[in-house]
Amino acid sequence: MVVVVRDLETARDNARKAAAVLQGVPAATEGGDGTSASPPPTPAAPVRTTLAALIPEAPPGLVPPHVAAAADVTVEIFYNLTLPEVQQHELDRGEAVRAANGAMVVHTGAYTGRSPKDRFIVDRAGGFAQHIDWGEVNQPISPSNNDALFELVTAGLAGKHLFVFDGYVGASTISGRRVRVITCDAYLHHFCINMLIPPAALGEPEPTLDAFDPEYTVLSASCVTDEAGWRQHGLHSAAFITMDFDRRLTLIGGTKYSGEIKKGLFACLNAWLPQEGRLSMHCAATTNQTGTDSVLFFGLSGTGKTTLSSDPSRKLIGDDEHAWFDFGVYNLEWGCYCKTLGLTEAREPDLYHAIKDGSILENVVLDSKGNPVYSDASLTPNGRASYPMHFVLAHEPSRRGPHPHAIIFLTSDAFGVFPAVSRLSPEQASYHFLSGYTAKVAGTERGIVEPVPTFSHCYGAAFMPLRPGVYGDLLAKKMREHNTDVYLLNTGWTGGGPGVGHRFPLAVTRALVTAIVTGAMAKATLAQADPIFRLRSPVVVPGAAGEAIPAGVLDPKAAWVANGKGDEYDAVARRVAGLFVKNWTERGFSAELAEYGPVGEEA
Repeated sequence: MVVVVRDLETARDNARKAAAVLQGVPAATEGGDGTSASPPPTPAAPVRTTLAALIPEAPPGLVPPHVAAAADVTVEIFYNLTLPEVQQHELDRGEAVRAANGAMVVHTGAYTGRSPKDRFIVDRAGGFAQHIDWGEVNQPISPSNNDALFELVTAGLAGKHLFVFDGYVGASTISGRRVRVITCDAYLHHFCINMLIPPAALGEPEPTLDAFDPEYTVLSASCVTDEAGWRQHGLHSAAFITMDFDRRLTLIGGTKYSGEIKKGLFACLNAWLPQEGRLSMHCAATTNQTGTDSVLFFGLSGTGKTTLSSDPSRKLIGDDEHAWFDFGVYNLEWGCYCKTLGLTEAREPDLYHAIKDGSILENVVLDSKGNPVYSDASLTPNGRASYPMHFVLAHEPSRRGPHPHAIIFLTSDAFGVFPAVSRLSPEQASYHFLSGYTAKVAGTERGIVEPVPTFSHCYGAAFMPLRPGVYGDLLAKKMREHNTDVYLLNTGWTGGGPGVGHRFPLAVTRALVTAIVTGAMAKATLAQADPIFRLRSPVVVPGAAGEAIPAGVLDPKAAWVANGKGDEYDAVARRVAGLFVKNWTERGFSAELAEYGPVGEEA
C-alpha cells in the first residue's frame, strides 16, 4: 500500500491522527495492511518508541529545530527478528508467498530495479559535498529540500509498524561499519538479514536497541511518496533516494526495491573507505581451497561476473562488493544478490541450489505448482535472488582473502573486435579501470540487434560518489605494492557482432579464467601489441584440460578472416577505438594515461 500525501500539512495531520489511534490499539493485532495478522512462530510484541530515538541526532545547527522535531512521532518496531519470525510477517502481511523450493517470493511493484535518476546527495556548503563528483550520477539536492522530504517521511511513518535491523557492512573488525536499516516492509528486513553482516560474525555481542550505536542509518519508507511536491523539491518523480553524509542518514521513499538499500550502503563505503587508504570495489572475489591466493573479477552487468566467480574448484569470498586494505581483501556483505533470468541447474548449479528456504526471489514468476520460472521475463528481465553466502557450498566462511595475485576486467564486447584475453601493463590497467567498457546488445521488436557501448568508470560509476581518479590511483598503488597481474577478458563476441560472429563459448572463457587463476597465463608468451587497441594477447594458452586454446580464439582479426569479413575488421575496430577516445576526452581523464588506450578517430 502506498500513502499518497498531497501536502505537508495533510501529512502532519495524518501523523497526529495515526499516533492518537495507535495509543488505544493493541499493536500486535494489526498487520501492515490494517488486517488481522497471524502471530509469528515465536510471539514477539513490538516495541513502542519514536523515530527520533532510532535515527542519528543531527549535529548542532545542521538542521532547523522544527525539522529535528518532526521525528518525534510514535512508531512500533520489531527489532532484529529471526528468520522464521520475519518470514511469518512477510506471509501474514501479504508481502510474499512461499515457492516450492522454500524461497519467499515478492513483487516490488512499479520499481523492479534501481532508479538512478531518483537518487540524490545532499549538497551542503562546507560539508562532505566538497568531495563529491557531481554530475548525472551524483545529483545534488539542497538541504532545505531534503529537510522537507524528511518531514514527509516521518509524518508518513507515524503510527506504523516498522522493522529495525542493526548490523555491519564490511567483514573486517578494522573497517566494518555499524549500520541501522529501518523499513516499513518485512521483506526488506529479511533482505537485510540475508545481506548485511551480523555482529556475531565480527565477534561482537548480540545488538540491543539501546546499546547499538549506528554510524549510518537508512530510513526506508516505501509507503510514502512525494506525490504533490516532487517538482517543488527538485526531484524527477514522486520516488526519492537521498543520502546525507553529514547527517549520516539515507531517506528512501516510494520504492521498495531492495537494491536501493544494498547499493546505497555500498555508495557510502565508496565515499568513506578511499579516504582511509582502503579501496572499495565493485567486483567478485574468490580464493583457492587453502586460502593462500585470491582473484578479483570486475565487470558491469551482463559480463559474467557472477557466473565466472562461481567455480567449484575455488571458494567464493563474495560476488559483488569488496574492499582492499593493508591485510588483503574482504567482502562488504554477508550474502549474494544475483540475477535469475535464464538460470538453470545445469549452467549454474551452485546458484540454483542456493535458492531455498531463507532466500528471497524478487519479481520472479511461479508456475501453477509454485516452481520459479526463471526463463519468464514478463514481470522484468531483472528478476533477483537474495541469499546468505553460506548457502553456496564452495564459500570462504571468513569472507576474507589475501592480496590478489590477479585481477580480471570483464567486458562483453558485442562488436566482436576485442581479443579473448589480454594482459595489461599497470598503466593500461589504470586506463581500462577508468574507462569501464562493455557493449550490450539491444533488441528491437523487428529482431534487429545493434551493439550499445557503455562506459562506467571503475566498473561501477553508479555507486561511486568520489572523483574517478581517487579510485584509480588507489588501484594502481595497490597493484604495484602487491605485484598483481591484470587481464582484460572478453566474454562477448568474436568474428563479428551478433548475426555475423558468435559469442565466446562459456567453456573457452572458463578455460581462460582457469589459466589466469592458476598462474599459467602469467607464463604465456605475448604477441606484439595490436596497432589499434594496443593490447597484447598470449600466443598460446594451455586450456583447463591441458590442451592449448587455439590461436584463432586469441586473435580477433583472424576470427573475422575465418568468417570472410577480414577486410571489415579494421574499420569496426577503429570505430570502437574512437568511442574510447571520445569518452576519455569528455571525462577529462589523464592525458598521460591516454597513450595506453586505443588509437582511433573520435566517434
